[in-house]
Amino acid sequence: MRPTGTYCAPSLLLALAVSLASQAMASDLPTDLDASVQQAARQVMQQYGIPGLAIAVTAQGEQRFYNYGVASRATQQAVTSETLFEVGSVSKTLTVALATYAETRGKLQLTASPSRYLPELKGSKLDQVTLINLATHTAGGFPLQLPDTVRNRQQLTDYYRTWQPQYAPGTYRTYANPSIGLLGVVAASSLEKPYASAMESELLPKLGMGNTFIEVPPGAMPRYAQGYNKEDVPVRVNPAMLANEAYGVKTSSKDLLHFVEAHLGQVPLEAGLQRGIDATRTGYYKVGAMTQDLIWEQYSYPVALETLVKGNGSQMALESHAVTAIEPPLPPQKSVWVNKTGATDGFGAYVAFVPEKQLGIVLLANKNYPNEERVKLAYRILGELEAGQATR
Repeated sequence: MRPTGTYCAPSLLLALAVSLASQAMASDLPTDLDASVQQAARQVMQQYGIPGLAIAVTAQGEQRFYNYGVASRATQQAVTSETLFEVGSVSKTLTVALATYAETRGKLQLTASPSRYLPELKGSKLDQVTLINLATHTAGGFPLQLPDTVRNRQQLTDYYRTWQPQYAPGTYRTYANPSIGLLGVVAASSLEKPYASAMESELLPKLGMGNTFIEVPPGAMPRYAQGYNKEDVPVRVNPAMLANEAYGVKTSSKDLLHFVEAHLGQVPLEAGLQRGIDATRTGYYKVGAMTQDLIWEQYSYPVALETLVKGNGSQMALESHAVTAIEPPLPPQKSVWVNKTGATDGFGAYVAFVPEKQLGIVLLANKNYPNEERVKLAYRILGELEAGQATR
């Protein structure tokens, strides 16, 4: 691997790009925020050899965008708030939004089993699993990844029909792509469309996310950042069964911040869609300090940095954890830190927001770096934003 500082330093000369719209509102944000974000971004980029980083923040409806480095080392194209990044498992938050959207339209019930909507699965162990279990990683112990041998729809059906759970539904949390992937299949099927079409022709336009894609069209390809793996080899996500549903979204910091603001109630949406978006933040299970919503993970606020680092660490993602069911389910809360990490081989993402404080942040990088570092960076920036609110 090349020394991390050699290619980051020139990119950092591109440094800060703040939109003109953001500048018009800058007086309501901390005056030293720009310098603090730049310092923090420089540190993490140099330490982990990140070519490009997009940071977007919202504070009570006021946005600011910070763009550093390059979308591609080959072209030296600068990162902007419109640059498309792979967001990995942050995609799952949109998959559950598609499911709750379908529910508000009367197309499915989250308390039903997937076999109710996919008759080919009737008679399998999935008869005892609910769509809520799929969206909370509590179906009973799917592996983290779908086996490589599953390459077509028939093989996928056979895989689910013969799946044997390790645990009773609703007793253990096991983070798994086959779980949320199946929910995406069910949600799209209930809308009578392929998954990509259901997202791109229905949900994303209704959310106002016009620069977000499952399949990046030719006209948007120049905005699609190049990712880099740990060996600094250029990579992008490979096609695979359930990739779209589990980790296939490509989006910009501007669009993803818009999605955050929809969760904060700052975006005018159809009433049914807003209910669906809010429903994804219903709490169903407790795992230590973390409450498992529909994909989203939340913590009572204020929350210690150490708690967030632990909750977003590899142990939580790679091991099974006993859960305690919340009965009745916890309605969407205000005094919580809500977050989700995501990554592909060449990209790393993190999203967090605090409804009570009307604060939110998006971090997008074209290199995968530790979740813990993403959490620390976001915590530092949102902490400064909250401190700025307190002094006004």
